[in-house]
Amino acid sequence: MIARIAAFALTVMLVGGAQTQTPSVTVPIPQSPAPVAPAPATSPAAVAPVSAAPAAPVANAAPEAVRAATAPADAALPANAAPTIAVSPPPAPAPAPSPLGAIPMPPQKPETAEEKAPAKQLFSHVGLPSLGKAMAIGYYPRGCLQGGVELPINGPNWQVMRVDRNRNWGHPELIKFLETFAPLASKATGWKGVLIGDMAQPRGGPLPYGHLSHQIGLDVDIWFMPMPNRRLTTEERNDISASNLVASDWKHVNSNWSAADEAFIRTAAEQSEVERVLVNAAIKKKLCEMEGKQHWAWMDKVRPWYGHNDHIHVRLKCPADSPHCRKQPPVPGGDGCEAKELDYWFSDKVLHPHIEAPKHPPRALTLADLPPACKNVLDAPANAQAAQR
Repeated sequence: MIARIAAFALTVMLVGGAQTQTPSVTVPIPQSPAPVAPAPATSPAAVAPVSAAPAAPVANAAPEAVRAATAPADAALPANAAPTIAVSPPPAPAPAPSPLGAIPMPPQKPETAEEKAPAKQLFSHVGLPSLGKAMAIGYYPRGCLQGGVELPINGPNWQVMRVDRNRNWGHPELIKFLETFAPLASKATGWKGVLIGDMAQPRGGPLPYGHLSHQIGLDVDIWFMPMPNRRLTTEERNDISASNLVASDWKHVNSNWSAADEAFIRTAAEQSEVERVLVNAAIKKKLCEMEGKQHWAWMDKVRPWYGHNDHIHVRLKCPADSPHCRKQPPVPGGDGCEAKELDYWFSDKVLHPHIEAPKHPPRALTLADLPPACKNVLDAPANAQAAQR
């Protein structure tokens, strides 16, 4: 009631031109040359309450928002005074949603047991090759073989060793090479024939032990040992070891080395379809000594690699009918007999490496690590007519 009477009296004085004035109220006015802008409609500005008590001038006045925050909440605002307004900073704009977040992603396809299992288990448990046109698929240490062909375990000039492993399979080009090479090597060396080691599994793929390569049907190990003039028994084929040609210091050949071994290696390297012939570094060194100042063209293909002290590893070029076969990079220039190249193989870090047990065993290759076509090879029907035994 009192408030209404006070409002009525103030109206009468204004309308009637009364000389009576309201009590003087000093209101601090912002000193900034630019007026304070009102906040956007979406974020209402906070109007600070103003004190009705006279304000004494202060030398270093606090900002308006601070002074307004200390004023009484129920202070009256004179009609002729400019209000002090504290403007709250607008809220920071929310980050724009990610476009991918707004799109529902397809559920991840769960891995099957086949895809999780080590590929060496999958391929080594298949006893017969796949149906389909013969093709080498992928790279020598990461691939598979479609339409593999078996090399008979006994031939006119060869016998297959370690027959229980079932690794006498390959691309038809490899079978053709061995059928040609065996009689040539027999003639060049004076041997009755050659002993064939590991080739590939029926469908290629990673082997459970023994090799990282030999996966696409284009690799074969051939022993430094003449074939005997009789047919070996299964037990002999599984138990006999090849002849070691390297001395115990791994820097020289031993007394088992003969001129026939040079002829054996040369005959393999001279074949046009051969990409590499891998031998132990001590054997490569011996060949370089025999070569001397002359240059044997076939020596470019003969390259040193770990092991290979009792056999040669022959690798064929990718066949023309295998578009998914990845080629071996070309050999560097020269025949590999440069001192700098050979010295590496006889350094301490190669001959006496410091090997620490890994904290975590290396992950085995899975089917997903191989070319996609290898799953089709693995799942394809068996070609039961391909077996030669």
